[in-house]
Amino acid sequence: MFPFRKKPAPVPPPPAEGFGAPYPDPGFPGAVAPPPPESRWRKWTRRASRGFAIFAIAFILLVGWLALTAPLSKSLEPIAPPEITLLASDGTPIARMGAIVDKPVEVAKLPKHVTGAFLAIEDRRFYSHRGVDPRSVGRAVWANVSGGRPQGGSTITQQLAKFTFLTPKRTLGRKAREALIAFWLEAWLSKDEILERYLSNAYFGDNTYGLRAASLHYFSRQPEKLTTAQAAMLAGLVQAPSRLAPTKNPDLAAKRMKLVVNAMVITGYLTEAEAKKLRPPRVDVRSRNDLPTGTYFADWALPEARKLSDVGYSRQTIRTTLDARLQGIARRVTANAGVGKAQVALVAMRPNGEVVAMVGGRDYAASPFNRVTQARRQPGSTFKLFVYLAALRDGKEPDDLIDNRPITSGSYQPKNSGGAYSDTITLENAFAQSSNVAAVRLLREIGDDKVIRMARDLGVTSPLARGDPSLALGTSSMTLLELTAAYAAVAANSYPVVPHAFKEEEEGWFSSLFFGPDHFGTRVHDDIEQMLRAAVNRGTGRAARLPQANFGKTGTSQDNRDALFVGYANGLVVGIWIGNDDNSPHGIAGGGAPARIWRDFMTQASGKRIPAKAPPARAEDPGTPVQPLDIPDIPAVPIADKTSVEVKDGNAVISTEIGGTRVDLRLPVTDRPKETAPPPP
Repeated sequence: MFPFRKKPAPVPPPPAEGFGAPYPDPGFPGAVAPPPPESRWRKWTRRASRGFAIFAIAFILLVGWLALTAPLSKSLEPIAPPEITLLASDGTPIARMGAIVDKPVEVAKLPKHVTGAFLAIEDRRFYSHRGVDPRSVGRAVWANVSGGRPQGGSTITQQLAKFTFLTPKRTLGRKAREALIAFWLEAWLSKDEILERYLSNAYFGDNTYGLRAASLHYFSRQPEKLTTAQAAMLAGLVQAPSRLAPTKNPDLAAKRMKLVVNAMVITGYLTEAEAKKLRPPRVDVRSRNDLPTGTYFADWALPEARKLSDVGYSRQTIRTTLDARLQGIARRVTANAGVGKAQVALVAMRPNGEVVAMVGGRDYAASPFNRVTQARRQPGSTFKLFVYLAALRDGKEPDDLIDNRPITSGSYQPKNSGGAYSDTITLENAFAQSSNVAAVRLLREIGDDKVIRMARDLGVTSPLARGDPSLALGTSSMTLLELTAAYAAVAANSYPVVPHAFKEEEEGWFSSLFFGPDHFGTRVHDDIEQMLRAAVNRGTGRAARLPQANFGKTGTSQDNRDALFVGYANGLVVGIWIGNDDNSPHGIAGGGAPARIWRDFMTQASGKRIPAKAPPARAEDPGTPVQPLDIPDIPAVPIADKTSVEVKDGNAVISTEIGGTRVDLRLPVTDRPKETAPPPP
């Protein structure tokens, strides 16, 4: 028999986790005594510590959010762009725009009656609250609820937060952010710093921001020299600056000033005796030589001027490249163009891209749309510059022959104006006489990729159609500014040329050597200038001819919707465009009014007078007759009884009557004998 073993005592299970879990009988072996019950104070302390931790984390996140969305440095900047005055190259002011601002003020240097006027009417407890004044808020709420005169209740710190960081939209969310930012400003800035930033940013009407600018504008004196009456009037403007400005509503400004003076008496900044002696001050707005706030050139130059100006309160005066004399000439010649209701645009620049004159339309006040920089229109035959330059760079020469017969195959069959063709024509004569079929054949021969690459090299950024033979005739639109800059690149033999309104620093020899512009080879440059000169002297641009060397090209888009002349002479590159804003035909060709405007501008710019009518051009071995695309129409001129002569659609038309019947004799405009191919070697 086996001895009996004593059974071991049972082991109790471990107590359940968590407050209030059941415990085994204390008398049971291995039992754990339950903890004493938690007191209410301990419960409250534990919950309060958790709440404080959550609040601390939220506060840290809030401070970080404010640091990102409302940087403290922003309260140092003017809330409106500073005033910028643009000067012509000779120092003549041409435009002024932007808000009137000036240097910030320093509270320590301001008289007590100046700061006291603002504190008395805007925030009497400014030096005792911490950004938000509960008394002012309660008073404003009670006044609004009880039907009394509405009150704002915002402190100076809150107002600084509002117009520096926030939008003027009135919502509860914005008011909450305003209060948070006010607390934040109070934590990081002293009271005097907050007051300085408030006075330097507040709006005082008449497009004037900041106390210094306002005191100079309304009273022609620095804020440190303001009288008590002047300070009281300025302090009263902050509530409703546009309505209370003394230049517009002197009676309302004086009435508001009395409220400020009474507040200064209540707060102790003035005695009643001093207040009774105060009278509304005389406004002393000095003449600022008001300039137009907008012109075509100024609108184009301003964005770049903003980049050049220093960030701060000071007014900026920046000298531009605009030549006041040339701008005056540009306005005169475009105003006297005699083109009916069509719009006229002109831009003149130096070969290095310095724009010296710009007229973006007939009347800026009626239409500020700039047709030099904003309108994208078809350049017509002026685009042939890129076609022929690409051909010359590909090895072609001005004397090379090209087929000038009609194009009868394919989906695109352009025509020469007037229907004049020939078997062959030299590239120089095709360019001068603006042969359409020759330009399209040349594009196909060298490839449109080379033509587009040439246009890009010369600074054209507008989209250019690939695989479209009509590209050779200028059917891809671009601005007059970039087209004229491309011609400037030829004039300078340096590309690309970037048009600019401000002087640029010259590059050093090292930078110019490795990062400087590109240049055409001597042969290519000489050849294209030979062709550009031929286009003016004996081609479609004869109306633009000058006594000195001149280079240019006419352009006319389909149905005479755009008429252009772009060329250079005497160190100036000038582009002219005429057209209607709705792109409707106007009956003007590039060799007509645009060429004459170009000639008039160049003549007056050089200070030389030329005869009213240019002598007829004498052809020198002109070759095969090519009907010019851009020859101007000339109205009928009577030469005998019932007989007249005119140029219409590229033909000389002689009209007369024979036996009571009208007879028109049309003759192609040409003075060139037939050109034949050279005999084979």
